[in-house]
Amino acid sequence: MKTLLLCTLLGFVGEDNPGELIQQAEKAWQAGEKEKALSLADKAVAQFPKLAEAYLRRGLLHFKAGNIGASIKDFDKHIELNPRAKISHWQRGISYYYAGRFADGMAQFEGYQDFDSNDVENAVWRFMCQARKDGIAKARKDILKIGNDKRVPMRQIYELYAGKMTPEEVLAIATKTNADDKAAVSRQLFYAHLYVGIYYELEGKKDLAFKHLNLATENHRIGHYMWDVARVHRDMLKK
Repeated sequence: MKTLLLCTLLGFVGEDNPGELIQQAEKAWQAGEKEKALSLADKAVAQFPKLAEAYLRRGLLHFKAGNIGASIKDFDKHIELNPRAKISHWQRGISYYYAGRFADGMAQFEGYQDFDSNDVENAVWRFMCQARKDGIAKARKDILKIGNDKRVPMRQIYELYAGKMTPEEVLAIATKTNADDKAAVSRQLFYAHLYVGIYYELEGKKDLAFKHLNLATENHRIGHYMWDVARVHRDMLKK
């Protein structure tokens, strides 16, 4: 049903269509068949070279596979074919960070601010890029102003990066909020450990960074692209 709907939305029907190929690629990835997933994504792009969505989906798979440069090339092509996607393309900003293109990452996240000024994660990733480029003090001084991000523990993560809260306080709030909902707490702890881990890395505390990124990845898995970001980051630290 989902495959048929995606194919219909993309304007294709039939046995060999981009929606079907994309679905197969994502199923292959979930099954641990990484080479097959990328091969199917390549096929979707080859057969439908003017379809922006095909490049986006392949770019996401490339990032998950640790192919950072290839993910950026696909995200760039996605934006070329669909210019309206540029302002909200936070995935490209994240790839810029891991490629060491910190000025480009800053620009991407600054642009996203016009799309959504309430997203703490956007401010944090811009902070990360600037911290790598100009140092933590400058990044803290220039941290983006964020509106009302109600997700727990996002406000606390913002305060951590702004220098107004400790990692321990962030983790405590993530643990205590919605304490009767185990799924909610696990999701909150994923984000807490992810951003606490990255914070420690920016401070040069790589052992602590790995500890928290590993906790986020192994103990609090979520069905979201950010889980793959945590895994890629952890694996880079391990190397």
